[in-house]
Amino acid sequence: MAREKIKIKKIDNATARQVTFSKRRRGLFKKAEELAILCDADVGLIIFSASGKLFEYASSSMCEIIDKHSTQFDAAQKPDQQTLDLLTDNSAQAGLKKEYADKNRQLRQMRGENLQELTLEELMHLERTIDIGLTRVMERKGLQIMKQLSSLQQKEMQLLEDNKRLREKMGLCMIDHASVSGLHEDGQYSSESIDTSDTLLRLRVINIF
Repeated sequence: MAREKIKIKKIDNATARQVTFSKRRRGLFKKAEELAILCDADVGLIIFSASGKLFEYASSSMCEIIDKHSTQFDAAQKPDQQTLDLLTDNSAQAGLKKEYADKNRQLRQMRGENLQELTLEELMHLERTIDIGLTRVMERKGLQIMKQLSSLQQKEMQLLEDNKRLREKMGLCMIDHASVSGLHEDGQYSSESIDTSDTLLRLRVINIF
């Protein structure tokens, strides 16, 4: 005759509940011991009764089994470093993509594109931003023009100084050339005068004799 299966629910009668607890606790400990022996497994079993009394079974040391359980549980709950790095990289990449998309959208709007999605307040804010940027561009442009003018003026003054020095140098060269030419002509004239005097002297000597 088959045993009648009982319905799994809390036993209301305290005495029957205590008897069932004792029987099933011993059966559970026996199964745990058999599992440890047959399969060479570390088995730890902890039971607290309804009154709070502790019952436990350990195939080896309960402390070692609990430490092993804690280590395995922490490793399962905490992702490895490679997974963390991958998640961090993906998050950073997603942030960069979003930032790039936002900047690209703002740039197109400043060029006057894709304005249909903006509200009136956003359009007014964009107008103020463009005005401020245009003012800064004009100021920077003015500074660059003044800088270039100053550089050109300095170059002009330098060229004038160089031209003045060249004129002075050319004037000195012309004076030196004129002096050399005058000395040459005077030397030639004196030589001719000396030659003429010698000729007259010879003629006079000839006439005397």
